[in-house]
Amino acid sequence: MLNFDLIEDKVEFFEAPQLSQLEKKINQQIEINRAILLRVHSVSHQMHVDENGRCYYSAVVHFKSKAK
Repeated sequence: MLNFDLIEDKVEFFEAPQLSQLEKKINQQIEINRAILLRVHSVSHQMHVDENGRCYYSAVVHFKSKAK
């Protein structure tokens, strides 16, 4: 049996070696989620520097339904 309930909340995780790449990944997913009526509710991000001095970026984006 198929269930067609709308998604009301969705949390997605992103990571990239450059901030511009991270931003691009998030923006692409925002467009995809817009098609299923989700909008960005909050964003949390972090930067980590490894032992070789390279930066690594990550983010958590919480999407919520536009319907509410």
